[in-house]
Amino acid sequence: MSWQYFTGIFPALINGTKMTLSIFGLTLLLALPLGLLVSVGLRSRFKPLRALLDFYVWVMRGTPLLLQLIFVFYGLPLIHIVLERYSAALFAFVLNYAAYFAEIFRGGLQSVDQGQIEAAQMLKLKPQQIFMHIILPQVNKKVIPAIGNEVINLVKDSSLVYVIGLGDLLRAGNIAMARDVTLLPLLAVAAIYLLLTAVLTWLLRRAERHYAYYE
Repeated sequence: MSWQYFTGIFPALINGTKMTLSIFGLTLLLALPLGLLVSVGLRSRFKPLRALLDFYVWVMRGTPLLLQLIFVFYGLPLIHIVLERYSAALFAFVLNYAAYFAEIFRGGLQSVDQGQIEAAQMLKLKPQQIFMHIILPQVNKKVIPAIGNEVINLVKDSSLVYVIGLGDLLRAGNIAMARDVTLLPLLAVAAIYLLLTAVLTWLLRRAERHYAYYE
């Protein structure tokens, strides 16, 4: 009986998982490079830019993602900025996670030995070559554990889109639970989240091994 029930709700859970993975994938794709750019700006000698980015990171890290999501979807229309549900969710998630990634990347940039940069400059390497081939690989190695934690959190935080009516995995499970008055849908939802985090954990460990030669 339970197996038949799971097969009945499976299509709805799969559709919800697609929405969850869509928010997760696009947020990661956009927030990582944006966070790297912000981290470089946080080290800028141009004080107004540094102050602006410090304020942005402070606000994003100092307020709950749920509040930011509600503000973007329900608050911005008050000043005539209207975003559809998916765009509002993606916008809030990218801004939030880019701030966290920026702080992680900034710590990684500060940990690179200045002597290596000076040696590269003496070899007449261009600034972009120094950054891409000397600094960035070492930063990637150092920040992978911290980035990995945020990536795992992102999978779970994606359930927050439920509050603005997007049909994610958790929403699909809640609808089935309320309709059928059983906790079985939530058990299926938990199993899917655990599977997603297990796959991501495996991928992140492979990435750590890939950059291990920078020890």
